[in-house]
Amino acid sequence: MHLQSLFVLAATLPLAWTHQHHGGIGRRSEQAPMSQPGLSINGIPYSTRAYWMRKANQALFDVLGDACPFAAFGTVIVNHTVDGLGDLVCIGANTNKVTGNPTLHGEMAAIQNCSEIFTDPSGPYNMTAAEALDAFSQLSLYTNAESCPMCASAIQWSGFAEYIYGTSIDTLIEKGWGQIRIGSMEVFRQSFDMGTTTRLIGEVLTNETDPYFLWQYDPSYSCPEGCSRSGSTCSNTPTTA
Repeated sequence: MHLQSLFVLAATLPLAWTHQHHGGIGRRSEQAPMSQPGLSINGIPYSTRAYWMRKANQALFDVLGDACPFAAFGTVIVNHTVDGLGDLVCIGANTNKVTGNPTLHGEMAAIQNCSEIFTDPSGPYNMTAAEALDAFSQLSLYTNAESCPMCASAIQWSGFAEYIYGTSIDTLIEKGWGQIRIGSMEVFRQSFDMGTTTRLIGEVLTNETDPYFLWQYDPSYSCPEGCSRSGSTCSNTPTTA
């Protein structure tokens, strides 16, 4: 089967997808941030990276109906083997407190959602399990904050073509978030036996992802766009008719 034909996205996708996220590192990251707007990595311009990172932020509302949940970790998985911006395949957001499953970080939920969509007999792909496993090697995972070691390991096990994150674990730690202090680069460095070639692209669009994680422990910090503060909490700004 032609690889691109596996990813002819249906006009609408099921939105039964959710999840949570963390990160961690003990020393400053060794992954050089991709912050210059002129960079084009793997033939994909920065403007396209920014577009999908914004979609990772938007996944919070799409999944949870909340633009600024406390654990605002959102993920999208994208097919860049097609022309243009690429196609959205699935999304996820932090839902551990909704589901009671502590492992449902945004990346883990998105991967699970992709697997279900790929193998759904009535879905747009109708892949076998083997085809679904192979498909991840052609996809890019965008997440609005650096993955915890659990999620970074899952990304490696999945064999994604690319893993792109926004806010770094270093920033999360500096701003009060409890994290397992092992960064994605260390997980990737210790994964040499797996033979995967996932490209890691760090700190994309942090000026827009950071605000989702800086207000929780800083009462003086402004809420993300579309949200307003009430005491120590940010919540959706009410709309007027």
